Amino acid sequence: MAQQSFSLASRIKLSNGLSAPQIRLGVYLTSGHETSQAVRWALEAGYRGIDSAQMYHNERESGQAILDFLSSETNMEGLQREDIHFTSKLASNSAYDAARKAIKRSVKECGLGYIDLFLLHSPYGGKKARLDSWRAVEDAIDDGEIKSGGVSNYGVKHLQELIASKPRIMPVVNQVEVHPFNTRTDITSFCQEHGIVVEAYAPLVRALRMKHPSIVSLSQKYSCTAGQLLVRWSLQHGYVPLPKSVKKDRIVENANIGSFSIDDADMKTMDRLDEYLVTDWDPTNCP
Repeated sequence: MAQQSFSLASRIKLSNGLSAPQIRLGVYLTSGHETSQAVRWALEAGYRGIDSAQMYHNERESGQAILDFLSSETNMEGLQREDIHFTSKLASNSAYDAARKAIKRSVKECGLGYIDLFLLHSPYGGKKARLDSWRAVEDAIDDGEIKSGGVSNYGVKHLQELIASKPRIMPVVNQVEVHPFNTRTDITSFCQEHGIVVEAYAPLVRALRMKHPSIVSLSQKYSCTAGQLLVRWSLQHGYVPLPKSVKKDRIVENANIGSFSIDDADMKTMDRLDEYLVTDWDPTNCP
């Protein structure tokens, strides 16, 4: 795994036969012009995937920035809508009809015609709401509103519950907080055993551990920034990291991970940094 080369052009195969960019920009906690600007900079830098959500209240800005980029002179490659991967998420699990309507609203809000990947944002709401909401995702896929469905913040028991319900369509991803300081090996190994891609949010640990001695010394060893080291760790584990930044140089820098490869011993060193550090929320154990 350590010898694999990665770039913003790298794609990962999903269990439904489709593929998706392996590095994407997260737009959590951004709004208005800040979102539009970050998305535009990311696309100009070569990012091909944007990760939004109903809860972020920036689906419209994200979608408009994508459309503006596609019709602009900076779109040198002549990219089309289908070349950009857009993700959104259901704010809360609920009855089937409410979930179905919420998905339609997201498609309309982003203005992109369809959503590439739509996730249940968390397992909150109880078993019935989770399974009803998943049915709404399946029907939205059948109706062409979304291309792929997945989940987010699902613990092993929530994944087992969904699989046991024998869904018509399996989730292709589980987006969860994963980084060397919160490795979630129970969830990540379960996902990998079941062909579910792990999307790693907060891959940069929200900058809380950039000065950690191991991170500092390995960054020096590989002549990279702490952010690049963390993104590379994620990729070498087979995850899809979602680095977030609103600074142009940082957006470019975070994805510039093609010039080095972390060796196996150093990957293990980073794996051992696990301290179950939750930087935001952790619904993976909710009932």
